[in-house]
Amino acid sequence: MSQKTPVFLLKTKSTPGDSYQEQFSSETDGFNFEPFFVPVLEHRFKDEGLATVRNLLKTKAIGTGSDCAYGGLVFTSQRAVEAFTHLVQEVAGDERWPHLQDIPVYSVGPATTRALKAVPQQPPLQVFGEHTGNGETLAPYIIEHYGEWYKDRSTKPPLLFLVGEQKRDIIPKKLMDPALPSDKFIRIDEVVVYGTGVMESFQQDFTKLLKETEDRPGRWVVVFSPSGCDAMLSALGWLNESSGRVGDDFGQEDRKTYIATIGPTTRLHLVKNFGYEPDVCAEQPSPEGVWEGISRFWNESKK
Repeated sequence: MSQKTPVFLLKTKSTPGDSYQEQFSSETDGFNFEPFFVPVLEHRFKDEGLATVRNLLKTKAIGTGSDCAYGGLVFTSQRAVEAFTHLVQEVAGDERWPHLQDIPVYSVGPATTRALKAVPQQPPLQVFGEHTGNGETLAPYIIEHYGEWYKDRSTKPPLLFLVGEQKRDIIPKKLMDPALPSDKFIRIDEVVVYGTGVMESFQQDFTKLLKETEDRPGRWVVVFSPSGCDAMLSALGWLNESSGRVGDDFGQEDRKTYIATIGPTTRLHLVKNFGYEPDVCAEQPSPEGVWEGISRFWNESKK
């Protein structure tokens, strides 16, 4: 029986099940992979942002009343929901709780929506926008839906947007577009409730796995974000310490470790910052997209 090909997935394994584990655990079309998860990022709650939201919750400043500071909430990440849930559990003993069941809560997709529906509140939160899938689509949905929710007010109450440090501004730009008529314009305030950083143990963990699999005839590394790329390249021994870029002599001809990126953003980061062109850039940011890219590369390399 031939040895399985290790696939190092530079991400935290999702629970209760991870679709990348499923995709790379079974032999398909003659490819026999063995997935390994190598967490790269860790998330930390931001005390200042949590204090801001905590105060808003305790003072009942988020609600449908005309004197409330905010009339709704927006979430586009599960991490932001985790931070919010942490705060909800803190104030849940207050006899005036719950008080958020009457406001619209906007979510960008199914995973974030599931997390919001698990927030311990009865009656449950009213969550909208699951079908949109991304901020570009969620923003116009909010403009119409929120406008209808507060149709009796010419000036819509502001929205509170719980975000991470690495955020995109698509939703605020669209909701506060100066070209919008006054009855469509929605002020949205962002509060940073979590930060993301590369785990201190990542390079050491990855180096250990590389050492344990150095006898395999081939290995793949799947990169999901620009974070940690320098540590990954250092662990592989490809990074020139003086230039900080991948050198021309990193063993291109006889190497047996290959790199695939989840999409064009991470590929461009590797090219621009490290002078390295990955072997595969997935056409679709999904387990199937990564698998198809890798299998196509190997089929072509055997020709």
